[in-house]
Parts: sequence; C-alpha cells; structure tokens
Amino acid sequence: MAEATVTWINGPVLRARRQGSFHIKEAVHVGAARLVGEVIALRDDSVTVQVFEDTTGLRPGDLVQGLGTGLVVELGPGLLGQLFDGIQRPLRALGELYGDLVPVGLSVPPLDRERAWAFRPVLEAGLAVPVGAVIGEVQETVGIVNRVLVPAAAAGTLEWIAEEGEYRIEEPVARTRSPDGIVQEIALLRRAPIRAPAPVGERFAPAIPLVTGQRILDTLFPVGKGGAATLPGGFGTGKTILQQTLAKWCDADIILYIGCGERGNEMASILTEFPGLTDPRNGRPLMERTVVIANTSNMPVAAREASIYTGISIAEYFRDQGYHVAVLADSISRWAEALREISGRLEELPAEEGYPAYLPSRLAEFFERAGRVTTLAGAEASVTVVGAVSPPGGDFSEPVSAHARRFARCFWALDRERAQARFYPAVHPLQSYSGYVDQLERWWQDRDDLHWRERRDRLLRLLEKQAKLERMAKIVGRDALPAEQRLVLACAEIGTEAILRQNAYSEQDAFCAPRKQVAMLRVLCHFFDQAEAAVARGIDPDALLTLPVVRKLQRMGEDIAGDDPESFRALQAEIDIAIAGLELPAEVESA
Repeated sequence: MAEATVTWINGPVLRARRQGSFHIKEAVHVGAARLVGEVIALRDDSVTVQVFEDTTGLRPGDLVQGLGTGLVVELGPGLLGQLFDGIQRPLRALGELYGDLVPVGLSVPPLDRERAWAFRPVLEAGLAVPVGAVIGEVQETVGIVNRVLVPAAAAGTLEWIAEEGEYRIEEPVARTRSPDGIVQEIALLRRAPIRAPAPVGERFAPAIPLVTGQRILDTLFPVGKGGAATLPGGFGTGKTILQQTLAKWCDADIILYIGCGERGNEMASILTEFPGLTDPRNGRPLMERTVVIANTSNMPVAAREASIYTGISIAEYFRDQGYHVAVLADSISRWAEALREISGRLEELPAEEGYPAYLPSRLAEFFERAGRVTTLAGAEASVTVVGAVSPPGGDFSEPVSAHARRFARCFWALDRERAQARFYPAVHPLQSYSGYVDQLERWWQDRDDLHWRERRDRLLRLLEKQAKLERMAKIVGRDALPAEQRLVLACAEIGTEAILRQNAYSEQDAFCAPRKQVAMLRVLCHFFDQAEAAVARGIDPDALLTLPVVRKLQRMGEDIAGDDPESFRALQAEIDIAIAGLELPAEVESA
C-alpha cells in the first residue's frame, strides 16, 4: 500500500510527498479520519488528491494511503429506494445513527449486510457461463427482479450454484472455474469502478423513443431510448418539476435521479415529494424503482463532481440486467462549477468564464455513457440521460449550455416568459430541437400515423411563421395583416393551446399516450386544412376563433379520455360542420 505525507492543503485539494507508487484516479484514505479521496495528478515525487469530504482539521504531516484501486460503487440488491450522497454513502442510515450532523470519515456500507434476499438459481452446475450471463434472480421489489450476473473475472464453468433460499449479499451463491483452473466465487454483491464505462455486447442507434407522456416532447422533440437530452432553463422555469414529471411518467424501468449541487431546500423538496409519488404502472410507490443521489451545494464540492459518475455507474448496473434506465441529472451546471472550483484551487490555466479547458471532454465522457445496447447476456437495454442545465440569466450561449448541446442531440429549452405565464411545460418550441426525429419516424409510423413527420413539421413551420408575424403585427397592428397571415396567427394560437400546453393536474391530461398524441395532431391538422379552405373562399379568419368547436379543439387533451377513436372522429366531423356553416361576409357575397 503506497503512502504519502501531506505538504499543502487548499480546501478539498491537497498535495503530498509520496513514498510509494500511486496511479491516476486511485482511491485514497487521508488523515486519521480516513477521509475518502482520489488521486488527480502526479508530478515528480508529489501526488495531488481531491478529497470528497470536509477537510477541516487536516494539516501537513497527515498520512495519505493509496488503496490500489479506483473509486468504486457497491452494486447489488437493496439499491432501489435508497438515498446516497456523491460517494454512495447511505444518507438515511447515517441520519438515523448521527442525526443532522454526520461526522466525516465514516465507512458505512451502502448496502445492508445483514438482510437476507430470496435467491433463485436459473442455471445448473456444469454449464459454461460467459461474462454477463444470468445465473440467478432476486425479487428486489414488486416490479423489479435483480439478476445476478457473471462478472468478468468469473467466466468459465459453473462448478456450483446455491439452492433456492435466502442469502446475504456477501455470501457466495455460485462458484466457477476458469479455463486456467482459477476458482472464483460469485456473491449478490459486486463492485465496479465509477470512472470506467461497463462493457456491453453491441451499441445501436436509438430507434425507440423514451415516451414521456408530454406532447411537446414526444411529438415535436422526442428523445430516443439510449439517447441524451439537455434541459436548459433559468431560475424558476420549471426544470425540477419537469424532471419529476419525467421520472413519474416516462416508460423507463429504472429511474436514477442525481441531485448534483442543487440548493438544500430544493433537494429536500425532492426527498419529501418523491416518496409520495405513485408509480402509474402498478399503483405502488415510485421509489421502488428509483435511486436518488443527493449532493447539495453545501456538501463537499469534490463529491459533487463524483456524484455524476456514481449515478451513471448504478444506471449501467441495471442496464446490464436488461432494463431501460433513465438518468435525470439536476444540474450539469453545478457539476461544472465543481470542476471550476477544483481547477481554480489547482491554479490551472482557466478557459472561457473560468471553466477548465477540459470541460468539453468531461461532458462528453458523461453523455457518451448513454446508449441503446445489447448486453453481454444478449438482452436489449438502454441508458437515457437527461441533464438539466442552469445557465446564469437564462443565457444559452454560456459554456456549459453550449458544450452540453454538442454532445446531447436533444435540446429542450425552457422559456422564462412561458413559465411566468403559467404555461406548462415551458419548453420553447422555436429554441428546442431533436436530432432523433429521422431515427424515430418509423416507430411513429407503426403507431398508425404514416404522416407523423409531415404533420409535426407543419406545426413547427406554423409556429415559426407566427413568431415573424407577431413582430410585424406589433408595428402595423393585427387587423392590418392580410387574411392569410391572420389565419396563420389564429391556427398557431389554437395549436399552441391544443398540443403544447398540458395540464399536469388533470387525470386525463397529465400523461398523453402516443396514440392519443397521434390522434390529436391528426385532428388539429384537419382543422388547419378546413380553415385554409374556408379563408380561401372568403371567410374572415377571426370568425374561426369564435366557433364553439375551437374551444373543444383546445381542450381535447383534457376532455377526451385515452385515445378514444370515436371521440376524435366525432370532433373531426364537428369541425367540418362548424366551418361549413360559416356565412360569407356581405361584401364577399355581393362581389
């Protein structure tokens, strides 16, 4: 075990004179309290360490001990429903033991060593088992089965497997022999380095959307399972609320929520509201398939940097079992600020706005761990990443927002004006985009909508025209515009209310299934067609807005349950009758 002696301390960063051989990213213990740290630089006979706990009380001369391995997470049954800090310390267990003030240097296992889990073998002794093969199962929660996999070091012949029964996570449940004759025991507990991506069989382009139930996201700016999205927005634009909505309604099997550097009161709100959320799949608590990583702004800054990697490593663990996982990180900006602070204490040459020059590569490392894959066991699974960004003043050109959009192909821009107008979700349709539309078009066509792409593009073009015409109308007045342009404004207003706005408190409208979104977009575009034909024959566009059917069109998300085809056909017929019944103005009749 290599050792070093502390010579210099600056907040969470220290330097020590080494007497042994360390390596980059090696985990270390610092001082008598055995604080957890990580080697981040080596130079001559010195080693630089970032410490993930409060360094108050450390002094020159204290000992730094290398552990010989990188920073790791513990993986196994018992993760779901848990609350961890950035280095996977169990916060609820620590709170029960120590109250509000948790001492530093504690080595509390993340997973319960005493609890016994019901293990069921799925293979028999004597079979050859490759890396990633499923040898047994543990029913962790009502809806989630934890699959016991063969680790990389244990591939070979399955010599022995435990009978069905209850076992603690450290007890062996199988034993293998490699072709070289090396015997390895497999337990329910395993460890994995947080900095290195877990191996997979094969990667694929996202071809299935992560269904969120939010129309503006699914219909206009979809993200594929295995894709990456950024959610930028200034203070008060609804980032946290929208991420909670995604956690509840998206069709991922596992939710990984990373509270990275957010304010303590915001994280406390998450911790009080999440346990009360009901899983729409089975009516049970949503926490039964959720893991929360909490590292608030008043917690050690270095641990904030590690929390992102801790969360994505846990996500990969469930992905390797064949699950679709959604990682919701709030927020990437606070994580980047941790990089900036550590870089400043190391006196590194700063780049734009003081961020380190390696900020883009670190962002890429995180977002590129998303993906739709074939696991080593042959199952299809995915990790989808949604990273919230908190740009100062809502400036999307600042470094974190600009670099994040380089690596995430989906951009959901939250707008302050919409949020202040109580428009939910406050996603701006002209500042947002999705790079997954081409890949997901076939999926929507299979949902009985061969014209999804055409109708989606039509609505976006209409909103673009609306923005240009509104600027013109402020100068000359709306009444001075030609009928065709006033029709554009009228149709855009109707489309905004019908598709883009969604009532999170409505039982019918909180979640909008894909088939219902297809039906709503079809009816809306039918209205556009009939309205254009009516204006072409002389009908005043403003007369369209007075039709009672327009209000029904705007409220169809709330008024029509599910994707009831009869109700949508009836609404479409009512549109035809209402527009056909409009009378031409007298001057048009006489002409």
